[in-house]
Amino acid sequence: MNTSLAKHKKSSSRGLWFGGVGFTFIIALVGFGLSQIPGLDHVGQLACAIIIAVVYRQIWGYPEKFRTGIQFSAKRLLRLAIILFGLKLNIDVVFHQGLGLLARDVGTIVFSILLTMLLAKLFKANSSLSLLLGIGTGVCGAAAIAAVSPILKAKDEDTAIGAGIIALVGTIFAITYTILRPFLPLTDLQYGVWSGVGLHEIAHVALAGAPAGPNALAIALLAKLGRVFLLVPLSFILMYWMKRKNKVESDSDAKIEFPWFLIGFIIMSLFGSYVLGHLITVPTSVMNSISFFTSFILTMAMIGLGLNVSLKDLRTKALRPLLAMAITSVLLSVITYFTM
Repeated sequence: MNTSLAKHKKSSSRGLWFGGVGFTFIIALVGFGLSQIPGLDHVGQLACAIIIAVVYRQIWGYPEKFRTGIQFSAKRLLRLAIILFGLKLNIDVVFHQGLGLLARDVGTIVFSILLTMLLAKLFKANSSLSLLLGIGTGVCGAAAIAAVSPILKAKDEDTAIGAGIIALVGTIFAITYTILRPFLPLTDLQYGVWSGVGLHEIAHVALAGAPAGPNALAIALLAKLGRVFLLVPLSFILMYWMKRKNKVESDSDAKIEFPWFLIGFIIMSLFGSYVLGHLITVPTSVMNSISFFTSFILTMAMIGLGLNVSLKDLRTKALRPLLAMAITSVLLSVITYFTM
């Protein structure tokens, strides 16, 4: 009888786990559908899905019975997405063609983080969320925020808010770049470098760079890949900083877990750079499918995090970090423009 009851509980638990993963899958699917609508296609699947998750939480609350499955999406699928994201980074191209751009990329990251944190202190904004936004602005948007969150021990709510903000603001900037392009005294290649160095995510760089032609888009993505590459050393710098911080704070016994998923990110980057297309030929359609799958599971993960967001907290916590990040983004665009 007890054995039968245990089996029933195990079966029920497994069903609820699948229900939680399925819950994030369905919202991600709805977000993808919305992102195909003209106008919302510029907003993107990630931002659409996070907004749905946040609205769901405010109306119906957190779906507690599906918590284990939702947390699996938020934690495990997030790490898998970061690992697969490594395929987008062609290290060989960065080393052979983008070394000159790396100095600009380093400057972008340092400027974005330091200025965002300086403004956050000035505005008395939430420091954790501001740091995530500074990193997202400087490196590669939501993917960077997702990668460093476990290292910084950021709250799920802050991670979701940061990813949503960076996706929406980055989209606005990308569209603004596209509108301004015909009126700017820049060559197509200069515009490509400006887009790659100044915009937030790879999708934003692609959106802004495409209208200037294939050569401009190629140099824009190359500049952006340099910033993605720098995510790895930045992560280890943050690990060192957190360890020092925990030693200084006597009341903190927290240990910083090694981000093993970043090793996976590096391995996939090396695999994509030196194996795919060299030793193994993979059709473009397959690579596009992997890219879509990566974006989709990252969206599922962010939904799991987005369900932790309270709009009341959003109003009180996010406005000042958003202002700090927006000012940083504007100044970053202006400075990189005048240094072309």
